[in-house]
Amino acid sequence: MFRQASRLLAGSVRLSRRPFSTATEVPAATTTHTDSGFMESWTKVIPNIDPPKTPSHFMNPRPATPSSIPSKITVNFVLPYASELSTKEVDMVIIPATTGQMGVLPGHVPTIAELKPGILSVHEGNDVTKYFLSSGFAFIHANSVADVIAVEAVPVDHIDPSLVQKGLTDFTQKLSSATTELDKAEAQIGVDIHSALNAALSG
Repeated sequence: MFRQASRLLAGSVRLSRRPFSTATEVPAATTTHTDSGFMESWTKVIPNIDPPKTPSHFMNPRPATPSSIPSKITVNFVLPYASELSTKEVDMVIIPATTGQMGVLPGHVPTIAELKPGILSVHEGNDVTKYFLSSGFAFIHANSVADVIAVEAVPVDHIDPSLVQKGLTDFTQKLSSATTELDKAEAQIGVDIHSALNAALSG
């Protein structure tokens, strides 16, 4: 039954695809059409089970791309269990991308960036709020909206420097004494995270 459902659902998705361009926003009607096709196919194949929710259930429609560059960039900063910032208008955000620190201003080119352990800085005039991120992705849209999705994050002023030093020492010792590839990988992740935390606090 589920194999048949997956084939039908895959077919409905293929039929509803549209050419994609980062220069334009996907119309809200396209998302609605895709979801309605998904729901219709699911109901036909498995009428006794509620269909799963799709990402569009949890997201507001994106505003249209303005004809001129706005004065502020709108930031959504979310974790798996919380929303730190929601439609917050700020002057700039600096994102710890794997390619380096990336400053995002209004009118930034549409971009998808993978995040590395480091500091997310949110600038509002003279006020700067800093968060330490473990990893995640940033999606910069053509309409000056930035979505930052992190696996874990904490305000920098909530970090205890003594615990960071202890963690760095412990994981460094674990790395030097690790005997299996799994132990080495886990220890290396610990070293990388605590090294980034240490750099964040000292910087």
